[in-house]
Amino acid sequence: MGHREFMAEAVALATESVQEGWGGPFGAVITRGDEIIARGQNRVLLTADPTAHGEVEAIRKAVQFLNPEAPTVSEEHQNAYTLALVPRPEGSPDRLPERARMLQGCSIYTSGAPCPMCMSAIYWSRIDAVYFSCDWQATEEIGFSDAFQYEDFRKPPGERSISITQAYPELGARAYQAWTDKPNRHPY
Repeated sequence: MGHREFMAEAVALATESVQEGWGGPFGAVITRGDEIIARGQNRVLLTADPTAHGEVEAIRKAVQFLNPEAPTVSEEHQNAYTLALVPRPEGSPDRLPERARMLQGCSIYTSGAPCPMCMSAIYWSRIDAVYFSCDWQATEEIGFSDAFQYEDFRKPPGERSISITQAYPELGARAYQAWTDKPNRHPY
């Protein structure tokens, strides 16, 4: 399979989501080499879960596929595929010398340009490449606009449309200290 076939599968999943009433026209596949390892569809209307976007669903399924020990991965199995530690890429701004591999070596194909949540999930999962069919303008024309979110993120927290307030940092510091003190913490 190649780029066109991967994208055709993502679009077929998106179309099915619409036809079945599961959600918007968003589908995604995650590939490793020339193989699809996971598929995801928008299921927001099916589940009432606002995070059930095609890309997030595909990421969750890819992780399940690559981690046969999941959903419970014990500390002795943390060096399995997605949690295996790999060196920081050359030129990375990351301060740690190594992190969990996650979905490095994989690509994602999606019917529409990823929204901010999905793009964040793609960054966190360390997917190598994103291919999308319809761009942000086409997505906005059918009633799904992410422009305001991207614009809101550029503002200082106190000026954003959602109230963002730091509260009780001394309480949160306890959990942060527990992480700092953990001798075998696994950076992801």
